[in-house]
Amino acid sequence: MKRGGIDENHTRHQTTQSQAARSAICRKPIPMTTSDMNKSPQKNPPETIVAAYYFPNYHVDPANEREHGPGWTEWQILKAAHPRFDGHYQPRIPAWGYEDESDPAVMEKKISAAADHGINCFIFDWYHYQDGPFLERCLEQGYMGARNNGRVKFCCMWANHDWVDLFPAKYSENPYEHARLLQPGTVDDRAFDAIIGRVVGRYFSHPSHQLIEGCPFFSIYDLGRLVAGFGSVAKTRAALERFREVTKKAGFPDLHLNAIVWGTPILPGETTPVENSRLVNELGFDSATSYVYVHHTPFEQFPAVSYQSIRDRYFRYWEEETGPLGIPYIPNVTVGWDASPRTTQSDIFANASYPFVSVIGDSSPEEFETALRMTRARMEARTGRQIPMVTINSWNEWSEGSYLEPDLRHGLGYLEAVRAVFGA
Repeated sequence: MKRGGIDENHTRHQTTQSQAARSAICRKPIPMTTSDMNKSPQKNPPETIVAAYYFPNYHVDPANEREHGPGWTEWQILKAAHPRFDGHYQPRIPAWGYEDESDPAVMEKKISAAADHGINCFIFDWYHYQDGPFLERCLEQGYMGARNNGRVKFCCMWANHDWVDLFPAKYSENPYEHARLLQPGTVDDRAFDAIIGRVVGRYFSHPSHQLIEGCPFFSIYDLGRLVAGFGSVAKTRAALERFREVTKKAGFPDLHLNAIVWGTPILPGETTPVENSRLVNELGFDSATSYVYVHHTPFEQFPAVSYQSIRDRYFRYWEEETGPLGIPYIPNVTVGWDASPRTTQSDIFANASYPFVSVIGDSSPEEFETALRMTRARMEARTGRQIPMVTINSWNEWSEGSYLEPDLRHGLGYLEAVRAVFGA
């Protein structure tokens, strides 16, 4: 049974509308305004796409083995984590054990749990650098090999940020200065054409790929690195238009391009683009969303902040700053935040830069469910053309303390919260 998606039964051959008309639908959305928040809910809102980000660093990858040794996965730093201050919840132990996500049988269990609890899409953090793909076996072997992948759709968020060796990071005022850059996030035209060919040819054609009004959904994480790779906004726009043309030649009405926006950089190398609203429009994006709450608020306390304070600051961002984007904004709900496993555990835990940053200290399933209910209420109060979709951080960001998968402390609590709010 398919729960999510405004176009769940669509195939690119099943339409009576002209391709030009459908393309106009994909690329000319009606923007949301702040005043929309105060208007009456829709009487019959479309079914919601509940999309969880999936971070695929829990399987063996040759590049990781070259850096960290045979068999290394990010489970290693999670296992080494311990409390860094009084009341700190570490280590976080997965209830399902330290599984290999590239195993189709393992992914089948994840898909079943997601679908049974109201998650109907995985947005895979998808890595492709100048020299090719990275961390791809989770999607290529795990998800695509799973017999039940029709139950949860998928799409890609191109994680085009710098890949830095922070596994774990040594303490300093700026850990990034002492960490090795393993892969720069920028790519040139040649590498981008390889990305287009792989995404359109292999993923968009998959029957479980997420579509928005017939258009394959593809998200890009770091707009700053994107533009830096091509050298200018104009050249970047031209590259994205090439992406659209290849997608249309493959038989789709268009490409749905989604931008990740933020106001507070987190990862090393991230910068805040000047005037997000101008950039997303100049580059021709169709929608925007967020990856995690903490991209929109600085930490005002250390070592822990409350979930409610971070949530409320994010909601202010949503209300006050997304309207000027001029394209539909897809809201985010974040489970939690704790990047301390990525710190060297023998070092002091002091306030510096990522990953030596504050944690959300009380991210319980109850707090998460409240945020989900607040999000759904605000979504239903919007008017005009919107995308009935919400992103969740995340399915399995274990080493950043934001995961839906069950652990030994809360069991299925976070998944049950999703089902209570968005489930059938």
